[in-house]
Amino acid sequence: MDNSSLSQNEYEFLEKLISIESTGATPCVDGKYGTLPYGEKPFEALKFFLDDASASGMRTGIIENRVGWCEFGPEGADMIGIVCHLDVVPSGEGWDTPPFTLTRKDGMLYGRGIVDDKGPACAAYFAMKRLMSDGYTPSKRIRLILGTDEERGCSCIETYAEKGEIPSFAITPDAEFPVIYAEKGILQVKIVSDEPSKILAKGGSAANMVPASSSCLIEGKEYSAKGKMAHASKPDLGINAIFEMVRKLDEESIDYSSSPILSFISTEIAYSDVSYYTGCSVSDESGCVTANPSVLSCDADGESLVIDVRCPVSYSMDDIVSNLARLAAPYELTVEILNKMEPLYKPKDLPEIAMLTDIWKENMPSYKGFKPEYLTEFTEPVAIGGGTYARHMPNTIAFGIQATWQEDQCHQANECRALKDFETDIKVLGEAIKALAGE
Repeated sequence: MDNSSLSQNEYEFLEKLISIESTGATPCVDGKYGTLPYGEKPFEALKFFLDDASASGMRTGIIENRVGWCEFGPEGADMIGIVCHLDVVPSGEGWDTPPFTLTRKDGMLYGRGIVDDKGPACAAYFAMKRLMSDGYTPSKRIRLILGTDEERGCSCIETYAEKGEIPSFAITPDAEFPVIYAEKGILQVKIVSDEPSKILAKGGSAANMVPASSSCLIEGKEYSAKGKMAHASKPDLGINAIFEMVRKLDEESIDYSSSPILSFISTEIAYSDVSYYTGCSVSDESGCVTANPSVLSCDADGESLVIDVRCPVSYSMDDIVSNLARLAAPYELTVEILNKMEPLYKPKDLPEIAMLTDIWKENMPSYKGFKPEYLTEFTEPVAIGGGTYARHMPNTIAFGIQATWQEDQCHQANECRALKDFETDIKVLGEAIKALAGE
C-alpha cells in the first residue's frame, strides 16, 4: 500500500467526523437506540463511523452503546486489534479556526480530535479500507475497536475488555512514536469543602487539561487570568490559569482568606515544587511525577479543586493521596479519589515491539521536521506520562501517532496535523496491520 494522497471520500469522512462535537455528557435515552451512557454526541460519532464501515463491507458491532468495532478478514480466525477513541476534550479557548470544522491551511489539518484521537482512528480505518480495495486477504481478522469515553475514564474500553473479544495483540495509536512500553500511573483527586463558599471562583473544564482560563468574584470585584492549554501529562507545555489567578490576587494583596481552597492553592501548591505536595521525589525509567491542578469551583454548593497526577511506575499512588490529605487537613478540606489507573509496563524485548520499531524507523524520514540524527535519538521504546487504552485492554501497547520531535498537539488550542503526516500515518498503520497479521 503506497503513501497516496487522501481521496475526496476520505477527506469528507474525516470532515464529518471532526464536525461532531463528541465531548462526553450526562447519560440520556434515545427513542431508537435506548440509553446513551455518555450522551448523544459520542454515540453519534460512533454510529456515523460504523454505518460507513458496514456500507464498506466490514462486519460491525456495538456493545452497550459505549464501544463499537469494525473488522475484515476470515471469520473465526485469530484477531489483531487497533484501539482508538472518538470522544474528545472540550474545545477550550484560543482557537484561530472553528474547532469542530476541519480546516485545511498551509498543508495542515486543524480541528479538535485530528490528533487525539479521531485522526488516528480515521487513519487506521482508511488503511483497512485501502487494504481491502487492494485485494489483501489477511490470515487473521483485523478489528478496529472504537471507544467513546477515553477522555473521562475509559469505562468504554473496560466494558469491551469485559464483554468483547480480546485481540491476540493490539496497538493503540493514541500517543507518540516509537513504541510505548511503559505508562505512568494516573491519579485524579478532588480536594473538597462542603461548606458554602463566600467567594465565587471557577477555572478549567476537564481534569486532563491544563486550565486556560480562571476567574473569581471577591466583594463584588472580578479577577481573572489566562493560561495556555496542554495535556495534563505534560503540564510544562501549558500555563496554568488557576495558578496565574491566585498569584495575581497575591500580588494585589486581595484578601481571599475566607476561601479554604484558594488559601490551600496559594500556600501549598501554587509556589511549591510538585514533589512537595505529591510527596513523590522518585524518578524512575518512566520519568518523574507531574501534577496539574485542573478544575476549580467555588460557589454556594462548596469548594473544590481537581488535581491530575501522573506517577512513576515504581511509586505508590496511595502515598500521594495520603500526602495531599495531610496538607489539606489544616484547611478543613478532604480528599476524594475520582480516578485511579495503575501504571503499565511491558518488556522491551517483545517481538511485536521490535517489529513495530522497525516500521517506525523505515518511515521516520517521511514525518514533518525529521533530521538524520533522529535515527539514533528517537528509535528506542519509550515511557510516557499519558494514559492510553493499553492499560485497560490485554495484549495492547501504544504505537504513535505523533513523532517524538514534534510539538505535542493533544488537548491544545489549534490542534493540528500536517496533511503529509496524516497520509504517512495511513501507510504506517497499513504496514503494522500486515506485519502483525504475519504477512
